[in-house]
Amino acid sequence: MTAPAPATVPASAVKPPDEARSRDVVLRFSTQRCIHARFCVLGEPEVFLANTPGAWLHPEQATAERIASIAAQCPSGAITYERLDGGPDEAAPAVNVVRIRENGPLAFVATLKIGNGMEAAGGGSPFRATLCRCGASQNKPFCDGSHTAAGFVASGEPATRESQPLAQRGGVLEVAPQRNGPLQVTGPLELCAGTGRTIDRVEQTWLCRCGQSGNKPYCDGSHARAGFSADGA
Repeated sequence: MTAPAPATVPASAVKPPDEARSRDVVLRFSTQRCIHARFCVLGEPEVFLANTPGAWLHPEQATAERIASIAAQCPSGAITYERLDGGPDEAAPAVNVVRIRENGPLAFVATLKIGNGMEAAGGGSPFRATLCRCGASQNKPFCDGSHTAAGFVASGEPATRESQPLAQRGGVLEVAPQRNGPLQVTGPLELCAGTGRTIDRVEQTWLCRCGQSGNKPYCDGSHARAGFSADGA
């Protein structure tokens, strides 16, 4: 497949993240990246005051280490932080992974390069992102939770493929959404089931984002037959 010319994210479409700071940490939250996985409000309900008027981020209610831990659990990359206490900021993962979420998106953990700088949209993490695989998101290539309303059904436990260990497991992972087509992924990547089982190890693959493939999570060309429409990048 030939990648189309890169597209830029319009400045008008990018909303700065919500931000709050304590003595030890700056906490940021990107509404454009959030998929409401709720690790934050369940893990630190005194830091993340959901559905309340006024200020809702209160990093002073937890240690910088705890906020870093909560951020690491956020699959969409909506939560990021900056340490002010001399502690380490988020680091690039040693192993690039995409987890196949049951009836939901593709959850990437890697040093991501999505399209033409899309990984920075809305102030999200450059190391964590959930990308749409149901075809219904209004914030493509990112998931926006539309799979629930769309009734999307896709296993988080695809069959294991025979594959060999990768010589390099980390480094930059390029994810190029193809116009009206799949996600072209280039770089070392381990595909994992929701239970953590390794499904496949690849250095290049095409992952379905139209929701119609009969070979999920891989593309099988169904986007053309289904008339799938989405910008490339």
